[in-house]
Amino acid sequence: MHLTYFGANSWLVELGQQKILIDPWLVDSLVFGNLPWFFKGDKPAALDSLPNQIDLILLSQGLEDHAHKPTLKQLDKTIPVVGSISAAQVVEQLGYTQVTSLPPGETFILGNQIEIRAMVGAPLGPLQVENSYLLKQLDNDTTLYYEPHGYPPDELKNYLPVDVVISPVLNLELPLLGPIIQGNTTALQLAQLVQPQVFLPTAAGGNVQYTGILDALLRTFGSVEELKSQLAKHNLSTQVIEPPPGEPVELNLSRTVV
Repeated sequence: MHLTYFGANSWLVELGQQKILIDPWLVDSLVFGNLPWFFKGDKPAALDSLPNQIDLILLSQGLEDHAHKPTLKQLDKTIPVVGSISAAQVVEQLGYTQVTSLPPGETFILGNQIEIRAMVGAPLGPLQVENSYLLKQLDNDTTLYYEPHGYPPDELKNYLPVDVVISPVLNLELPLLGPIIQGNTTALQLAQLVQPQVFLPTAAGGNVQYTGILDALLRTFGSVEELKSQLAKHNLSTQVIEPPPGEPVELNLSRTVV
């Protein structure tokens, strides 16, 4: 398995013979609701080129930091897309031609090689729950779980073992409203539940610079070092890896040859 981290929640996963681009923000700024004064994110350097030969775009949410319209407008609109209900609506409006809306509990098979199982993810309101995903390579059962807000579902215990986890390790909280991302609260719980070989932090990495009123109000709790200490305290052998942005990393997993 090879992974490339592009900062924030953007990942390229190479599993089997398939390249899966997850929640890509690869170009331009990140702005919520076309209101840069409210919230704006900028990466330190643009990519020289967009990843090529992508087999699937996988979107967990329809919000701008997961379904980033400037990036999606530049990618090939014939690339198949699998996403939450709200994410599927975004890419359909942008003109993508192969879109699968995948509610929690349903699966999608990519290239007869990868099973993608949608699970419950982050709640974005009383009536809207977004997706998390469990990816499984069918010829050797290598698995990867992705969820970007720190809401691991109990049903994950039905699909053990999970080899690799991509999930946040920090809490991002607003006064009075509580956590927007609750990785510091749930990362250890998630590691105890599935005991992955590798835990890859997401959401807060990549040297992204944020500005705006919302960023000024956000408070951060937790750290990678804190999670490592918790894992050691609980006798968990999970390795926490922070890939350098833009550099492919090979994960040598003990159950499979990759």
